[in-house]
Amino acid sequence: MRGVKLYNHGEDLIKLCNEKNKKIYEIVLEKESDITNLTEEEIRNMMNENLKVMMESSKSALNNKVKSVSGLIGGEAMKIKEYEKSNKTVSGKTINTAMAKALSTSEINASMGKIVAAPTAGAAGIIPSALLTTKEKFNLNDDDLINGLLTASGIGEIVAKNATVSGAYGGCQAECGVAAAMASAAIVEMLGGSPEACLHAASFSLINIMGLVCDPIAGLVEFPCAIRNASGVVNALISADLALAGVTSLVPFDEVVEAMYKVGKSLPDSLKETALGGLAATPTGQLCKKRIYGH
Repeated sequence: MRGVKLYNHGEDLIKLCNEKNKKIYEIVLEKESDITNLTEEEIRNMMNENLKVMMESSKSALNNKVKSVSGLIGGEAMKIKEYEKSNKTVSGKTINTAMAKALSTSEINASMGKIVAAPTAGAAGIIPSALLTTKEKFNLNDDDLINGLLTASGIGEIVAKNATVSGAYGGCQAECGVAAAMASAAIVEMLGGSPEACLHAASFSLINIMGLVCDPIAGLVEFPCAIRNASGVVNALISADLALAGVTSLVPFDEVVEAMYKVGKSLPDSLKETALGGLAATPTGQLCKKRIYGH
């Protein structure tokens, strides 16, 4: 190791960015190269392979109806894509495009296809959708996306060190919430925002979803997980816009992460991926479970 300074908190990351006059992705890349003994080019190439998988999963279910193994979800991505073409959407082209891509990855995941868990399989649709929608809207290139992914990984690493990215431990806020935080910071990075703005965006994403429970019907990562990927990418987009507009979070990122962690620990086990509460415990949820498992 070359003795590159590491970061454990958002405050550390911002300090390094300011000391070295570098962007978050540059700090993350430098650190990864140091601890893995890989060149920065090798790391970018590895990230590019992840990006290729993300691109594929975010489009694979847009033109073909992909049913989940249980049949609980399937075809939603196609419906949103067709609806977006009607020019009658309430939320506009960008948001509907993003939702369709997020649902596509969720459907690929639920049908046992190949995805990138970012930070988890259950939230895998949010980051690809956010980055690819931004790329299309602003005509960015793949290097910009890789910079975004590196930024996202830095945010995710900080949350994983200080809180959790597990729905079984922190609820859906720890999965879809953290994915949205990673995605919003990546968008801000890709569009030229400051490191501070990246953390404000990540803070907003976590704040917007704090307390969200994990209640998968029949214990499967299908419903409501896919829908929450769609809302998660919208969360990322609006959080990025808030930060890029100059809006700042009253509560610093590190404190938001700590609050999210405490909220997650306070949730009952029935609302943390056990399928014992929330939507999973509704009459419909129980009927779906019986249909799938026979009991």
